Amino acid sequence: MKYVFPVLAVLLFASAAAATAADLAVTVNNASGRPVAFAVVTWTPAGGAAIPAAEKGRAFVMAQKNVQFSPYVLAVPAGATVAFPNMDRVNHHVYSFSPAQPFQFPLYGKGKSRTMKFDHPGSVALGCNIHDSMSAYIRVVDTPYYATTGADGRVTLSVPEGAGSLAVWHPNQETPERQTAKNMTVGKANAVQTFSIKVRQVAPTAGQY
Repeated sequence: MKYVFPVLAVLLFASAAAATAADLAVTVNNASGRPVAFAVVTWTPAGGAAIPAAEKGRAFVMAQKNVQFSPYVLAVPAGATVAFPNMDRVNHHVYSFSPAQPFQFPLYGKGKSRTMKFDHPGSVALGCNIHDSMSAYIRVVDTPYYATTGADGRVTLSVPEGAGSLAVWHPNQETPERQTAKNMTVGKANAVQTFSIKVRQVAPTAGQY
């Protein structure tokens, strides 16, 4: 019987923690009110949040297909490994000069793949040394609460209630660091948020590649 109360306390604590979760719905529009695809939305609790090993170990892919990168923007947690398969009939030379993760994958052909681990939060702009028209971005985040908007400009994050920072990043956003953020306290009363951002140009729509 002496073990009943500690176990019960743990179960009650877990139940209380689950009860404080909230679905945070975010819509990202441009200045004209149209939905913005490929915006990375993150929620960072005031005290931070550890990224589970299972999340880091997910299969993340930045493919080369139809002489384009797919997807245009890929969000990954710090510590994740990304595969770069070549699905084209031509060779590609993938590279990035971004401070967060500079690297190069010299020429490789159809059916071949390369991998890279991304440990440092930040933005990684991608290019192909053979095809100048190819461009894409990997956004490395330091929180387990993140998602990328689709064609409707919307995401829903399951986050713990409480104080933190809600941020929207987009490669074409006309703000310092291409990001807009605000501090807030998440609760049922404000679980729906809308961001209006200015973008330099129209980015590919979700699902185009």
